[in-house]
Amino acid sequence: MVARQVGYGQVFLLADGHAAIPGIATIPDWRSLALDAHRSAPLVIAPTTILSEFDWLESVALTRMEPAGWASLPDRIVILAPAAARDALALLDAEGGACDLTEVQNRLHHHFGPPRAILEGIDPLVVRTPTDVRAAEKRLLRSLVKDTDGFMARHVERPISLEISRHLARTAVTPNQMTLISLAVGLIGAPFFLSPRPLLQTVGALLFLAHSILDGCDGELARLRFQQSRWGGVLDFWGDNVVHAVVFACMAVGWSLAAAATWPLLLGAAAVLGSLGSASFVYWRLMHAKDDGGPLFTSVSEVPDQRLTRLLDAASRRDFIYLVLILALFGKSDWFLLLAALGAPIYFILVLVVAWRERRQKTATISAAQGANH
Repeated sequence: MVARQVGYGQVFLLADGHAAIPGIATIPDWRSLALDAHRSAPLVIAPTTILSEFDWLESVALTRMEPAGWASLPDRIVILAPAAARDALALLDAEGGACDLTEVQNRLHHHFGPPRAILEGIDPLVVRTPTDVRAAEKRLLRSLVKDTDGFMARHVERPISLEISRHLARTAVTPNQMTLISLAVGLIGAPFFLSPRPLLQTVGALLFLAHSILDGCDGELARLRFQQSRWGGVLDFWGDNVVHAVVFACMAVGWSLAAAATWPLLLGAAAVLGSLGSASFVYWRLMHAKDDGGPLFTSVSEVPDQRLTRLLDAASRRDFIYLVLILALFGKSDWFLLLAALGAPIYFILVLVVAWRERRQKTATISAAQGANH
């Protein structure tokens, strides 16, 4: 499944009929591996106990070599150039067939000469011992850390959520169930902000933080189990935004009750509408029709490398929860509401500006192309 995500065209398992795996073409011997005579992609051979990871599979797929050459990592990977594949398969099928990777490499070395070294940085793990199992778990969990994680999410929340996911991976709990659990924790925490008391606000902030930590588990479980789905992405995206909106609303009501005034409700409305407005616009523009199997939400823009977009993406991270927690310790969560009431509408306006810039740039590009054609 990882190889197919990378873009490998075909995946085969060399084994007898009793070792068949659903969804994978099982072949009994090397000569049964039918290859297109005009194929241009290399053939990659690896043991079944190798840890399949996106990065090394992608790097191996991009490896280039002489037309009839081969490359190798001892006891881990063999790469055959397209022109060498047919002769190599005939060689591997001779004399009862090569049954393990060491024998495969020895036969190829004897026939084709020394292999080319595979690029540095490609270091897959082959699981041979119980110790290797734990090492494989750690590598899989490390691969779940996103480049888009904020500083606190990466160093505080992600280590906790990964440990939770490591235990949940052995249970029947699904990613969508974890999303609902996270949503429930966030909603349970929101009413604590109705009180001006520091203790109750702190409890609410801790539950808000717990929601954020548990929210990381759904995506981690989905990626570990290959259970990513569009519905799961939609549920995760809107679950987060609903929790944020309810927390802002409770902060506003609590402040209004404490101050015996209605104007804090206007601040709450600004925070809620600005937050949901940004979410709705980004979803409508970038996410509602997206169905490529990748993450549903990655950026507020189609061009995430622009300076303003990077700033908006950074602002969308959930590190702000730690500011909520610090203010709640002193019973001042309403100060955060003031910041949200100012920041959320400004954020929404800037998202609209980014969309307008991209639309204008697309129009200019199309006009330039049409002018060139004329």
